[in-house]
Amino acid sequence: MAQTATPPPKALDQQDARVKVGSGSPKDMLTNFGYRVRSGDLGPLPVVIGLIVIAVVFQALNSLFLSSGNLVNLIYDSSAVGMIALGIVFVLVLGEIDLSVGSLSGLSSALLGVLYVNKGWNPILAIVVAALSGALIGFVYAQVRNRFGMPSFVITLAGLLAFLGLQLQLLGSQGSINLPYGSGLVTFGQQQFLTPILAYIVAVLAAAAVFVAGILNIRRRRAANLSASSPANVVIRAVALLVVLLLAAWYLNRDNGVPWMFAIFVLMIVAANYALTKTNWGRHMFAVGGNEEAARRAGINVNMIYTSAFVLTGLFAAVGGVLSAARLASSSQSAGTGDVNLNAIAAAVIGGTSLFGGRGSAYSALLGILVIQSISNGLTLLNLSSAYRYMITGAVLALAVLIDSLARRSRVQHGTA
Repeated sequence: MAQTATPPPKALDQQDARVKVGSGSPKDMLTNFGYRVRSGDLGPLPVVIGLIVIAVVFQALNSLFLSSGNLVNLIYDSSAVGMIALGIVFVLVLGEIDLSVGSLSGLSSALLGVLYVNKGWNPILAIVVAALSGALIGFVYAQVRNRFGMPSFVITLAGLLAFLGLQLQLLGSQGSINLPYGSGLVTFGQQQFLTPILAYIVAVLAAAAVFVAGILNIRRRRAANLSASSPANVVIRAVALLVVLLLAAWYLNRDNGVPWMFAIFVLMIVAANYALTKTNWGRHMFAVGGNEEAARRAGINVNMIYTSAFVLTGLFAAVGGVLSAARLASSSQSAGTGDVNLNAIAAAVIGGTSLFGGRGSAYSALLGILVIQSISNGLTLLNLSSAYRYMITGAVLALAVLIDSLARRSRVQHGTA
C-alpha cells in the first residue's frame, strides 16, 4: 500500500497566525505589503507620497524646482543638518531626545575654527578633536541619565544653553572665524563633486550590493527554517534601484553632479542602517526602545545601549557642525542656532522614526531632511518669507506624529505592535 508523502514542516515564522507569509513570489510581496499597510506598518510610504506631492506642487508653481541645478543645491544643503538628524534617530529609537544637537554642532564648528585657524593645528587633527567633542558630551549625558535617572529632555536642554554659551566664549568678540579659502576643507565643502563616471559606478555597486545581500539573506533564512523571499523579488529590487540611481546620477550630472558631502552623508546612513538591522547591537537598540524592563530581564546591558546611542548622537551632531563650517567656509556664532535643532529633530520624526521608541530607520533621516529642505527650497524659489516655512514645517511635523500615533494604534489592534 502506497504511503502518503509527509508534507514539509512549516517555516517557524509561518506558525504565528499574525505573520502573513506567502510563497515569496512578487505577487505575494505586493499582498504582504498591502497587509502591512492596513495593519499600521506604513514604513516610508507616507514620506515618499509627501515628497511626490511637494515636488508636483512646487514644480507647478516654479519650473526651476526640479531643474538639475536646483536639485544639486537642495541635496548639498541637506547634508550637514541631515547628518545631525541621523544622530537623532539613535536616541529616538530608545524613546529619548537630545535637544542640544544644534548647540553641539555649533560648538564643534567653533572648536574647528579656533584649533585650525587661531592655534594653527593640522586640519585633520582639528576635525577629529571637534568631532570627538560631541561624542564626549554624549557620553556625559548618558552617564547622568544612567546614574541619576535624570530625563534626557532636562539634561540636553541644559546642554543646549551651556554649550551655546561655550561656543560664544570660544569665538569671543570677533564673532566668527573664516576658514582659509582654498584649503582642503573648504574646497571639499564647496567645490568637490563625484565625477560622472564615478557616480555611475557607485550606482551599479549599490544595486549589486542589494542583490548580493538579498540572496545571502534568503540562504540564511532558509537554513534557519524561516520563510524567505524569492530570488525574483531580489532581482526586481536590485534592478529598480539601479534604474533609479542611474537616472538620478544622469540628471544631477547635467549640472555639477553629486556633491561628495552628500555622498558621505548617504554612506553614513547605509552604515547606520546596517548596524541597526544586521547586528546584535541594533536589535538590542530596538528591544530597549520597545520595552526597557523586558530588555533588561533578557540580559541586555541597557546602560551600555543608552550610552552608545547618546555618544553616536553627539558624534553625528559634531560631524554635522564640521560639514556646515566647510560648506560656509567659516565658524560663526550663528552656527547651530536658529532652526537647526528644529530641522534635525523634525527630519528624523517626519522620516518615520517614532517618538514612542522601538521603531525607526536610518533612512528616515534622509527622507525627512529631503522633505524639510524641499519645503525651504521651494518657498525660497517663490520668494516667500521664512514665516511660511516655519508654519508649513510645523504642520508637516504634526501630521507625521499624528500618522505615527494612528499607525501605532492600528498595530496594537492587529497584534503586531
